[in-house]
Amino acid sequence: MTETFTALMIEDADGKPRAGFKTISLADLPDHDVLVEVAYSSLNYKDGLAVTGKSRIARKLPMVAGADLAGTVVESRSPDWRAGDKVVVNGWGMSETEWGGYSRFQRVKPQWLTRLPDAFSLEQAMAIGTAGYTSALCVNALEDWGMIKPDAGEVLVTGAAGGVGSVAVALLANRGYNVVASTGRPETHDYLSSLGAKGFIDRNTLTEKGGPLQKERWAGAVDTVGSTTLVNVLGQTVYGGAVAACGLAGGFDLPGTVMPHILRAVTLIGVDSVMAPHAKRDRAWATLAESLDPDALSRITQVEPLERVPELAAEILAGRIQGRVVVRIA
Repeated sequence: MTETFTALMIEDADGKPRAGFKTISLADLPDHDVLVEVAYSSLNYKDGLAVTGKSRIARKLPMVAGADLAGTVVESRSPDWRAGDKVVVNGWGMSETEWGGYSRFQRVKPQWLTRLPDAFSLEQAMAIGTAGYTSALCVNALEDWGMIKPDAGEVLVTGAAGGVGSVAVALLANRGYNVVASTGRPETHDYLSSLGAKGFIDRNTLTEKGGPLQKERWAGAVDTVGSTTLVNVLGQTVYGGAVAACGLAGGFDLPGTVMPHILRAVTLIGVDSVMAPHAKRDRAWATLAESLDPDALSRITQVEPLERVPELAAEILAGRIQGRVVVRIA
């Protein structure tokens, strides 16, 4: 086994978090029960914030960055996992309070692990990554609410060309929904059409302040943006509809009113992927295995080496990343 290896580490630099590559050893890793050789991680919006230092995502330093990982168990003190098991880890505080996936090896707690579904390779698992798994949580939440059905009307996805949005478009389209994609980049329309989007709306029409109750249009929505965009989406959702909110790229405020909720019975469903219980995680991966077309996943994905993450972190914050970036670790 390799004695030393490279990790992307966030450390304190004059009171500010700064990311850089560092050589570490197995002895440096946390004392958790399962040692995983990491094959792939991915680049999420949260990773962009953490690596660039634009937000203090890492709450303990030093911190290995990377919010997810896919790899193979090397050693285990837990009876639930054995050497050779293919596993995925999403969330659980990785890159915030626990060392993350931008490292050749990582030690994790056994309860964080999800067994890799047979439908996916390790690379595909990180093409899906935390973003795609979050999309599946959103789709399941909307279907559980019971309002969205294939013939119920239009379903909106905001931030559609991003990681969460791209997978949400593909999942919803494959499940028979009439998907409308919100994006500020017209050059992504062909890409989103190839994933199943039937219509488009300029994101700028959702970022301007609108009335608390607007013309009803959306049977349901997956929102990755938050703030004024989410308020406008709620104001345009039909009576009894629901919006699954999972992101705050546009801000964490909610400058709206209760009127859509009490006059149109519109439901706002908060979706968390970090601490979601295993039952929801397993169901999300089952939804992905059932409804995510491998060809669509391939169109969504680009694979990049770990060395490019600092550069790509700035790109994802600037909104210039389309789809999913898989980070090759091994």
